[in-house]
Amino acid sequence: MPTTPLQSGGCTLTDAGHDWDAIRVPRSVGLSAVDLLGSRCGAVLYDGRAVVYLLVPTGTTTWSDDTTRALGSGSSLVMPPPRRTAGPGPYWRICPGDGGLLTDPGALAAALVDVSRASAGRPT
Repeated sequence: MPTTPLQSGGCTLTDAGHDWDAIRVPRSVGLSAVDLLGSRCGAVLYDGRAVVYLLVPTGTTTWSDDTTRALGSGSSLVMPPPRRTAGPGPYWRICPGDGGLLTDPGALAAALVDVSRASAGRPT
């Protein structure tokens, strides 16, 4: 059961594993994957420093990839207000929408494979 979220500066510390899990990806890799996903991409949170978080359905904590980390139950994210699109601090690269909060984990995994192949100089 979710706990009462902590709030500061309009941001909320929110527990993963209830309505969503998150996949933490280095910024350059994540944004390249977001470009490949296009309209298939759900909300994308940028921490303002080095990583992006893509929200995926709960239960995606079995994710296994060298450049990513799955955040599920027992993890939390600092969530900005729904329409914050610039820093300082965390903001949405892609804002949560009515039907577009979550990214399909299979499509995300395929996009990340394509990004890693492209960065290694192999055909996608």
